[in-house]
Amino acid sequence: MSTLRVSNIEAKADASSPTINEKVKITNSTGDVMLHLNGETSGITTVGINTTAAAFTVDGAQNVNFVGVVTAASLSGNLTGNVTGQLSGIQTSITVQSSGSITVGDKFINSTGVGVGTTTTAGRNAGVGTAQGTLIYNTTTGNLEAYGRDGWVSVKTLVTRTGMTASGGVVSEYTDPGPGNIYRSHIFTATGTFEVTSLSLDFPNTVDYLVVAGGGGGGGFRHGSGGGAGGYRTSAGTSGGGAGAESVLPVSVGSYAVTVGGGGGGGKSTTGAPNTGSPGSDSVFSTITSIGGGGGIGANPSGSGLPGGSGGAASRSGSGGIGTTGQGYPGGSGGGLYNGSGGGGAGAAGEDYAGSPRGSNGGAGVTSTITGSSETRAGGGGGGAMTPVSTTVGTGGPGGGGDGGTFTTKGVDGTATTGGGGGGNGGSTPPDAGAAGGSGGSGIVVVRYQIGTTETGTAKATGGAISFSGGNTIHQFLSSGTFTITDSSLTSVNYLVVGGGGAGGHLGGGGGGAGGFRNGSSFPVNPSPGVYPVTIGGGGAISPQDPHTTSGPPGSNSIFSSITSAGGGGGARGGDNSGANNGLSGGSGGGGAYGASSGGAGNTPPTSPPQGNNGAGGDGPPNFRGAGGGGGAGGTGTAGSPTGGGAGGNGTASSISGTSTTYAGGGGGGGNNGQPGGSGGPGGGGAGSPDGATATQGTQSTGGAGGGGGGGFPGYGRGANGGSGIVIISYPT
Repeated sequence: MSTLRVSNIEAKADASSPTINEKVKITNSTGDVMLHLNGETSGITTVGINTTAAAFTVDGAQNVNFVGVVTAASLSGNLTGNVTGQLSGIQTSITVQSSGSITVGDKFINSTGVGVGTTTTAGRNAGVGTAQGTLIYNTTTGNLEAYGRDGWVSVKTLVTRTGMTASGGVVSEYTDPGPGNIYRSHIFTATGTFEVTSLSLDFPNTVDYLVVAGGGGGGGFRHGSGGGAGGYRTSAGTSGGGAGAESVLPVSVGSYAVTVGGGGGGGKSTTGAPNTGSPGSDSVFSTITSIGGGGGIGANPSGSGLPGGSGGAASRSGSGGIGTTGQGYPGGSGGGLYNGSGGGGAGAAGEDYAGSPRGSNGGAGVTSTITGSSETRAGGGGGGAMTPVSTTVGTGGPGGGGDGGTFTTKGVDGTATTGGGGGGNGGSTPPDAGAAGGSGGSGIVVVRYQIGTTETGTAKATGGAISFSGGNTIHQFLSSGTFTITDSSLTSVNYLVVGGGGAGGHLGGGGGGAGGFRNGSSFPVNPSPGVYPVTIGGGGAISPQDPHTTSGPPGSNSIFSSITSAGGGGGARGGDNSGANNGLSGGSGGGGAYGASSGGAGNTPPTSPPQGNNGAGGDGPPNFRGAGGGGGAGGTGTAGSPTGGGAGGNGTASSISGTSTTYAGGGGGGGNNGQPGGSGGPGGGGAGSPDGATATQGTQSTGGAGGGGGGGFPGYGRGANGGSGIVIISYPT
């Protein structure tokens, strides 16, 4: 039994204000001092208050331990030591000494850090911390997440997650601005292989895809109609033909063949069936096939456009060719005496006959961001207009569709790597330059998959397909664009600039010359304003007119800043033994035709170091059996011989993209009198063909040249187009 002892109580006049002047000590039955007032502290070891609902204790080390909830309107001073339990209603600061902490469940605050609560996605969605500003660690996703007005958002990934590993094509890595996912795209502008070497443990082993086929050629001979765009299929956005996005494609370790369809040739300048544009070729990735665009038709004879991925346009009373469901739209119908109708696009039908003032417009294509950049592809070709009777040609549909031609110009080719349809012609008879339709543009295949944040970097500029390899940031331009510096620390770059390859000549013609090849390091750039236009040279495009009269057209220049790489020279046309058919000059020179001919000069205009090499001459009398090969960036073409066409010159390898790749190979010369064509040079050069056959085109995005066509029997051997160029810019990440 405890005893309360009071030694003295002094009475006061004011009974309402008693005062205790002596010491007060309260002890328990064992002698422990429980409370001692008026400054006497000796021997006090514990102060405690116990109730049936809550308790706190203060031990000899002055650690305060709470059990239950402490509620206060204010708390003055600092609270030190270790504090456990729940604090609510405290309207002042709490200071925790370096050795102390505040712990609530799995949350804590101490001098070395703050620990937020952990939960799963299921637990989070069940209502964990739905007040705005709540912060959690989600063990399902490995992300630090916060709750705001738009719901839960990822603040930071706290685990190392990696995607699958694959190779093939041109690589682009980017962050999708919508959900914030990071993707790696593989862009194929030429036939190749998508090779999966390992699968991901963190992300779905599926791929998105975009597969665009080659566009159809425009109609020839009299105000032809536009060619239809190549078929357009995708799992990463709205596809053509009114259908929605398709399902993603599961993949496993292994090889997946990629076929990129070429554009169809334009209709020729004669009456009858040849005035119809050729259909484009199919593009294929795994089980996904997009159908080549339908060809447009000329006015003589009147007829309907060809079906395809998107349909070619009709002339006069004909109907537009139908498109393939889910891939594209029909071509325009009708067509008047002086105007063609428009080819179908992946996003809209071609325009029907628009009346005598103008040609009709091609159907619009579809826009996609699957490569990391917003690009529109698969537009239909515009209808031709027989000026000056008609005043305006039809425009190609957005997405690479070629414009229609006039009385003196042929239909414009569809843009390479877009699947755009070729424009219809505008002339009426073979002497008119406009009597031929434009060729369709080649297609493209893009494959993408999700990767982790640790697999990419941060670019200091925008433009092109951006990837990261070997500590460098790489910008690859497959089409014209702009390199824009966004980080002022970037003051110099490395570069590779390759011009478009030249086309091969016809009828035992020489191989085309490769596009000029220029590279360098530590090239100064100015971050202010830091905007550099980039031009990608197209490959020389074969005229669909009479092959007797035309050498291969040269490629176009590629440009970055003050660096210009010239287009490759065209291969000479054959068809006679005069010896006058020499190769054309360019970045690398085109090959000469069979006969006493010579190759074209390379490195034209001259640069130091040289950007290309000479083409070779053809086989002379008495055999006349082979044309010369075009020059390449790494070597001259090989001369034609009694055993056939000469090989194209070697290209040059570069590792600026992160992978050793050879560019700018020369085209092989055509064979004649029963002999084979020469091989294309390594670096995208196309092979020459034997008698009566069409040569192989140069590879897109390499500056490789087209091969020379074979001799004239049993049919006309046709040269082939050169490949487009490329610009690559790199710098330390």
